[in-house]
Formats: sequence, structure tokens, C-alpha cells
Amino acid sequence: MKSRLRRALCLLPASLVLGAGAARAAALELGQNAPDFELPDQQCKTRKLADWRGKWLVLYFYPKNDTPGCTTEACNFRDDWLLLQELGAEVVGISVDSSASHAAFAQKYKLPFPLLADAQGEVATRYGALSDWLVYKFAKRQTFVIDPQGRIARIYRSVDSDKHSAEIVADLRQLRQAR
Repeated sequence: MKSRLRRALCLLPASLVLGAGAARAAALELGQNAPDFELPDQQCKTRKLADWRGKWLVLYFYPKNDTPGCTTEACNFRDDWLLLQELGAEVVGISVDSSASHAAFAQKYKLPFPLLADAQGEVATRYGALSDWLVYKFAKRQTFVIDPQGRIARIYRSVDSDKHSAEIVADLRQLRQAR
């Protein structure tokens, strides 16, 4: 009994460091209905997935407001905002930051799209985009393009924040032509 307990206690730190919480959600697949959500935005207005029904939705998860990679990614989406809207798409960012932090980030960089506060990481978990390290939780940099019917049309598990917005624009053009 003591050896089992000792073995379990030895394995506990390894599971914390490796982010055991990241494996809780089943992997999402193309064509599957996107997991529903209900979260506050940077103005504390509750937003739901259904709010974007009938439009293409670029749902991007990112680790932290006002950090270099996250700022680059957000500003590139901002710079491509009108083009994305012409393609019938809306952009929504999600991180575990608070609504107040999102408000400051959106104001500082003049971001025209909603940033949703997933403080507990529940939505990121449903999308398989939550990582935890020791006691810290953060969203992985991942993006999901959701079609107007609410199905997952594209999944980006590895994102280059410098080029991602352009990649989304190109893929949206392709997806729209295929319909």
C-alpha cells in the first residue's frame, strides 16, 4: 500500500507539469457541430455561439492579452477585418483573461471584434484548446472556422501569429467557393 501511495505521489508532479487537463476534451473533427458556449465579452455582454448563426465564424483561442504573439495575431485580424466581413465572416477571440483585461486590450489596439472571457477555461476545454501548467491555465493558440450552420469547417492546431489571418482569408475564399 505504501509503495502505491509513494508511486502516485511521485507521478502527481509529472502530471501537473505535463498539463493533464489538456486531455479532458475529445478531439473535434471537421463537419462536427461546434460546441456551444455562453461567455461575457469585453463589455460584459453575454455572447453565445448562436449569435453568429448564419455567418462564418473565425473563433480563435489565444494565451494572453497584450503579449507579443497574441497582439500580432489580434492586430492582423483587425487589419483584415473589412476583408473578412466581405467574406461573410466574423472574428471572435477567446482567452482565460477577464472581461476588464479584454476591454483594455481591445481599446489599446482598436480591435473591432469581440473578445470573450473564458475565466475557468471551460469553453477552451470543450474545444480541446486549454492547456494547464501547475496552477496556471491558458488557451492554446488554436483557431476554428465555423460554417453558417454551426459546423466546424477548419481546425488550426498550429498557428503562426504573423501569417494566420492571411491563411484564414485564403481558406475562407476556398470554403465559400466549395459551397
